[in-house]
Amino acid sequence: MIQLSKEPTGLWIVTINRPEKANSLTEAMLTELADIMETAQDARAVIITGNGKVFSAGADLDEARAGLATSPVWERLSGAVAALPGLTIAALNGTLAGGANGMALACDIRIAVPTAKFFYPVMKLGFLPQPSDPKRMAALIGPARTKLVLMGGQKLTAEEAFNFGLIDRIVDPAELMETARVLVADTLGAKPEIVTGIKALCT
Repeated sequence: MIQLSKEPTGLWIVTINRPEKANSLTEAMLTELADIMETAQDARAVIITGNGKVFSAGADLDEARAGLATSPVWERLSGAVAALPGLTIAALNGTLAGGANGMALACDIRIAVPTAKFFYPVMKLGFLPQPSDPKRMAALIGPARTKLVLMGGQKLTAEEAFNFGLIDRIVDPAELMETARVLVADTLGAKPEIVTGIKALCT
């Protein structure tokens, strides 16, 4: 349910492929994603996307009730994404919900289709978010707007997310992956040490 494509240019494309369940994530899927990201040190750039009309609905509900909602694998995944040396892009083909926010927040750039919505109803469900998620969200949109999402339970439209700074561009669905490819093109063509140097200077 996780597809990995490695291209000769050094671009890795990771696709969540469980559209019949809104790309909700099981522990096995999360572990596979974390394994991929931890081995992607050689990747020049990574694009994470989903198949279907939803990027990810977050945790699989049955597994969330069984303990997945508080599993350390979420933090392991987002930490692995954040540690990648190349450019990382979340190409959000649809709604981003719950714990799936973590891997998108850890990416360098987020682009999304106009119909995407963004929400993280962790408090309503009785759980704390993973430790890094509020910090990364607050770094992008500020503490008050982060509380608007995490404590106010607000569901942001793509336009609101763009205006807040949560996403960096709104893209027509037919152009989503091509836009992501354009954004990584310079990184793929540059010397790796220049890429990592610039990335370090931006943090």
